[in-house]
Amino acid sequence: MRIIKPTTASLILTLLSLLLVAAQAMAQNQGPESILVRNVTLIDPARESEDKVVNILIRDRKLELVTEDKISRNEAQQVVNANGGFIVGKLNLGELPSFMIFREDPRENFNVMLDTKSYSTFAVHDGAVVKNRLLEVFDDEPEDEPVKTGWLAYTPPPLAIPLDYADTSKWNRWETRAVSGIFIAGVVLDRMNWLHQDEISESRVGNLDEFDGGEVRGFRFGIVGTLNFERPWVYTIFGATNAFDKGFDTEESDNVAWFDWRLDIPFLKNSVMSIGKQKEPISGERVQSMLFNHMQERSAVSDAMLPSRNVGVVWNGSDPVRHTSWGIGVFNDWFDADQDFNESATQYVGRLTWAPLHTEDDSSLLHLGMGYRYSNAKEGFRYRTEPEFNKAPVFVDTSFDQDTTFLPADDLQTLNWELSWRRGPFWLGSEYTRTYVDNPQLDNPRFDGYWIGLSWILTGEMRPYNKKSGVFGNIPVSRSVYQGGKGAWELTARWSNLDLNDGLVEGGDMNIASAGISWWLTPFFNVNLNYRYIWNTRYGVQDSSSGFNSRLVLLLE
Repeated sequence: MRIIKPTTASLILTLLSLLLVAAQAMAQNQGPESILVRNVTLIDPARESEDKVVNILIRDRKLELVTEDKISRNEAQQVVNANGGFIVGKLNLGELPSFMIFREDPRENFNVMLDTKSYSTFAVHDGAVVKNRLLEVFDDEPEDEPVKTGWLAYTPPPLAIPLDYADTSKWNRWETRAVSGIFIAGVVLDRMNWLHQDEISESRVGNLDEFDGGEVRGFRFGIVGTLNFERPWVYTIFGATNAFDKGFDTEESDNVAWFDWRLDIPFLKNSVMSIGKQKEPISGERVQSMLFNHMQERSAVSDAMLPSRNVGVVWNGSDPVRHTSWGIGVFNDWFDADQDFNESATQYVGRLTWAPLHTEDDSSLLHLGMGYRYSNAKEGFRYRTEPEFNKAPVFVDTSFDQDTTFLPADDLQTLNWELSWRRGPFWLGSEYTRTYVDNPQLDNPRFDGYWIGLSWILTGEMRPYNKKSGVFGNIPVSRSVYQGGKGAWELTARWSNLDLNDGLVEGGDMNIASAGISWWLTPFFNVNLNYRYIWNTRYGVQDSSSGFNSRLVLLLE
């Protein structure tokens, strides 16, 4: 047998080939410092309809973000398109991910899991790309770019989805063929500190130091669900303790008050008929949840002049294309107040909203609204409120220096105007409310008030606008602290006025300057602080006081 001895040149060529292969392997394992994988299907093992198409961002080998929102290709050195491929693996934000993407659904074709080499198109192990057959994206698609019409559009940070979204076995949810629902609860804890009070204020409302301390501001709980007809009906039942929402329970007690019980029935096109105890369709501040307002408590004018809930029938409708919404209702709380129908006052209420200026993606928007409320005032009237702190005495009251608590009137008419502007994380809102009292013996007094508020979300999120109801929603937390993010931080301010001095009524003229900071650690956990300085004038003499309240909010959903 002839033995061929390698020459020096062949040894060098072999060594260079081995080094080149090793370098290529190292380059493939190392991969880019950041990679964005678009259009990946997250599998829900229970229901295919709950699958989500997401984008995945890996930076420095750690999983940084999983979101349904668009992510700019500028966020990553390399961008690939999974074209709806199905992902299986370990995804924990802030950790080294390990996963594979398959071109077919493993729930339908089990061979996918048996032959991963043939079916996989992309693989990551401990944050490093070990296989990549996906096409690279070099330019953003046109729809990825913000739409700019009228004003410059704003693109909020992408919203990280909870990676346990596929858990359909949560104890507070149920679903049958006929009915479905979810149990929701929330608890609010307050700690009040009064900082300043002058002698005039103390002579009028007492020593405010007695109101220092903590309290369970409220515990709210209830169920929301559907009766699954061809057009589902929505039912809502909510109760609370500790007067969580002022006005729904007239008793100062810790007893449970059922403040929301209604049935929403689809009616005609883009409209719903709501029957039961519910909010009256007037004032955006009143219609949207108090939890999601920019301040801890509603403005003094809303709290004094507009009830929280009433028993009646409301017809709500909208034209989302034209950014309009409307609601009209008839109310009489005889059933809830345990009175005869003829003895209880009847109210007719309506609200109309319109967003005449808006970008195509609604990131910049101007909101207008107006409302009207008529009451036959069979039970008389009384307007009163605390200084936008719950743990406080009443500062203004139409019954001050009067012979009776509820003053008589032939009728009451209330007008409300809304004006708000939002651009991305910045929001500026205002409302003005005026009530006309028909009582010549009191010289037909007119009471009014207003508020102007602003909000800046430091972390960049944007309050959503609900075109069906014409209100702004809660801050969508882009990345919670449990997802490696900072949560959502918000700075707020408000100036409000309530004037109950008119005619022969001297209820007080109160001005309040407020500032606040709020931190949503997750969509269900919030810590916030409000400071207020209060001026109150009666008979031409002004008093002053100030304080701050810290609040902790826990939600179950």
